[in-house]
Amino acid sequence: MSSSPLAAPRSGTRTKQRSNFELYGWLFMRISGIVLVVLVLGHLFIMNILDGGVQRINFAFVAGRWASPFWQVWDLSMLWLAMLHGGNGMRTIINDYAERNQTRFWLKMLLYVSTAFIIVLGTLVIFTFDPNLG
Repeated sequence: MSSSPLAAPRSGTRTKQRSNFELYGWLFMRISGIVLVVLVLGHLFIMNILDGGVQRINFAFVAGRWASPFWQVWDLSMLWLAMLHGGNGMRTIINDYAERNQTRFWLKMLLYVSTAFIIVLGTLVIFTFDPNLG
């Protein structure tokens, strides 16, 4: 009785057209990962270590922070890059391990819709935040 090794994941099952999309996706993952490390470590340092740490974070702190376009862009960049980076990684996993074309299609549609929804919702929260509610 011989044990069969696990099948290697499929990469690029549909290669009718020559496209650099996977190359650009691979490059995006590397570049966005580096940028995300800088953004997230900066965020953690500012929010958790600088000026008294977590105890000072409340509604007024967030209102003051998002009054500045710099912090809005910082947080927006973190949101967009994290969602696109994670979505691209999940797309790759779906391509590699979903066996049926129909399953792959619906999983990717669910991924795209949920990623777009979170990006739009997060962007709206950052730019329509009303500090007078608190």
